[in-house]
Amino acid sequence: MADPARAAKLADRIKVVVAQALERRVKDPRLGFVTITDARVTNDLQHATVYYTVFGDDTQQSDTRKALESAKGILRSEVGKNITARLTPTLEFVPDEIPVNAGHLEELLRKAKERDAEVAALAEGASFAGESNPYRSDEEDDDEEDFTADPDERDGTY
Repeated sequence: MADPARAAKLADRIKVVVAQALERRVKDPRLGFVTITDARVTNDLQHATVYYTVFGDDTQQSDTRKALESAKGILRSEVGKNITARLTPTLEFVPDEIPVNAGHLEELLRKAKERDAEVAALAEGASFAGESNPYRSDEEDDDEEDFTADPDERDGTY
């Protein structure tokens, strides 16, 4: 097994090489506006998973997926030429789900903000159920000092 630090360096290099090869070597018209977001290599340096995102609708994403699968051999040969490993790792292309998850989080944050605005609007005209300050203050504590620190000075009531 290889060093995990070496695997991380190799993954970064594979990400750069694949992105450059997609820009220069692959001339498939199905290839949309694709961005290589991440690459991960197994510790034995035999398999690489390349994560990508595509700007566009579902048809452009499926066309890009097909174009990447058909260009896998060209991309693997480019990776083999540009890395210093005994064996060239196999490439697997996986669509990155981070933008989808980020959109979902944005929607949840928007809903929470709306609910906070509703609660603030309800609280604007509300009044307290009891006193406005239900906690004891220092002024009240000064009035009720019946006990002293010295037990001999107490009057016997507790």
